[in-house]
Amino acid sequence: MKKIIFTEKAPAPIGPYNQAVLSGNTLYASGQIAINPTSGELVTDNINDETKQVMENIAAILEAADMTFENVVKATIFIMDMNNFGAINTIYGSYFNEKTAPARETVQVACLPKNVNVEISIIAVQ
Repeated sequence: MKKIIFTEKAPAPIGPYNQAVLSGNTLYASGQIAINPTSGELVTDNINDETKQVMENIAAILEAADMTFENVVKATIFIMDMNNFGAINTIYGSYFNEKTAPARETVQVACLPKNVNVEISIIAVQ
């Protein structure tokens, strides 16, 4: 069975999908972009603030599922410009314990929703 995870502390879906789905003890979170859930505005002033907003959106979804970043076993980072990798990696890394960080891939893409610079999705296990 699956349970839909939703929180107002993360952006509402902008299409036919959910913020996250809990199946058994595994959480599959949709890719998050830097939408401020309170204002609905994009946070794209700089790559650091943009990445922080993405990670805060993920944190809110994890919290709604009674999990933390320690539960994350896999992450996927999509970025528009590989030159931003260092800045994104620094912010992303600050949310994890380096010794227990999840598996991950980072890929450069041609375009992301709303023309953002970074999108991150995660899988977490209770």
